[in-house]
Amino acid sequence: MNAGDEKILRMGVVVVWLATAVASLWEFNGQSMDLLAKAGIDDPSVARALIASGADADFLIGIAMALSPSRRLYLSALALMLAMTAVASVLDPSLWLHPLGPLTKNVPIAAALWVLIRTAK
Repeated sequence: MNAGDEKILRMGVVVVWLATAVASLWEFNGQSMDLLAKAGIDDPSVARALIASGADADFLIGIAMALSPSRRLYLSALALMLAMTAVASVLDPSLWLHPLGPLTKNVPIAAALWVLIRTAK
C-alpha cells in the first residue's frame, strides 16, 4: 500500500472515531441514555459516566490517530473497538440486526485497522 492510500484509510477511520464521539455526546440524554437503560443500566450517574468515558476514549483515539499514527495506537484502537463491541453485544444483541449496522460497521473498521497495523512502521 502506498503512503497516499494509507493516509486515506487512516483518515477514514479517524472520521469514524471522531464522529462516534460527537454522536455519543450529541445524543447524551437521548439515544445514548436509552441504549443503556434498555440494557438495564438505570442509574443516570452510571450511564452518564459510561457515555462520557466512551466518548472521551473515541475522541482521544481519533485525535491520536490523526496526529501521531503508530502500530501500537492501531492495536489499542482495535482492542478498544473489540471490547466496546463485546460489551454492546452483551447489553443489546439486537444491535447486530439493526438495519443501519451500529455493530456490523465494526467488521470493516477492524479490517481497516488490521491493514493499518500491518503497514505501520
